[in-house]
Amino acid sequence: MDFPFGMTHYTYLMTTTEAHPDLTMEELLGIFPGARRTLFQLHHIGGCSSCGFSPTETLSQICARNAGLDPVAVLAEIKEGHLKDEALLISALDLQKQLRDAAVRLLDIRTREEFEAVAIPGSRLMTQELMQEAMNWPKETLIVLVDHTGSRVLDAAAYFAGHGFTNVKGLKGGIDAYSEQADPSLPRYTTEAA
Repeated sequence: MDFPFGMTHYTYLMTTTEAHPDLTMEELLGIFPGARRTLFQLHHIGGCSSCGFSPTETLSQICARNAGLDPVAVLAEIKEGHLKDEALLISALDLQKQLRDAAVRLLDIRTREEFEAVAIPGSRLMTQELMQEAMNWPKETLIVLVDHTGSRVLDAAAYFAGHGFTNVKGLKGGIDAYSEQADPSLPRYTTEAA
């Protein structure tokens, strides 16, 4: 069976059969990491302290206290947002191939210290100056954003897309996945919890 947007069988099952409105937000965010972004964009839920939610609340409970939203409809919106997120990601192996075959602007959004410790060859550290430069690139430029584990690239991709860029991707799993799957010569690392 072919799965949408290159999804794995596991991800397909999680998005079609196991998610339901009575999951806690912690469980739901484990299945759909972008659920908070979707909830905030569509319903202004979860973006600040006044509209926040607890990890132990269920989606049904959150919908009930937010104008009685239909939790089944909201879950469908979260699933749709997840599929859109997946379409914005590029795998480590696909990026490796793109770097060989096409012009790619590889922008690293990690800290300077992380970037100086290890970086994908050809990548550039995102700075304020580089951001200003990038805004003048052709809008169809292939831009791939890199962070440590892939947790921040979707927000950065959304920023570029919001400025009219049509070919922006985030590296799924970040440089950590790239080191593990595409270029083992790059050392893997961990960061101190803040």
